[in-house]
Amino acid sequence: MPGLNSCALCGGAVEAGREMSRKETCPSCSGDLHICLNCRFYSETAHNKCIEPKADFQRSRDKANFCDYFQFNVGATGGGSDDSKDSAKKAFDDLFK
Repeated sequence: MPGLNSCALCGGAVEAGREMSRKETCPSCSGDLHICLNCRFYSETAHNKCIEPKADFQRSRDKANFCDYFQFNVGATGGGSDDSKDSAKKAFDDLFK
């Protein structure tokens, strides 16, 4: 049974466990899904923001691209919800009380 992922743009639920076409869009925000921000190889700290060394440079991280290495980031949380960020910050702050 396929699970659910989260759209990096809005946090909306996206069906997981299947191949993502370049033209697919989020059912919640209609944003592109085949984007760097939704990829498991995306990393803010990596060179070209991608940990896949063979991947071509992508100028826009939030627009659909032709990257052959794209894999939807299973279990990722979307950018639309700040609840998890707030709870993580609170838990971190509580460590120093």
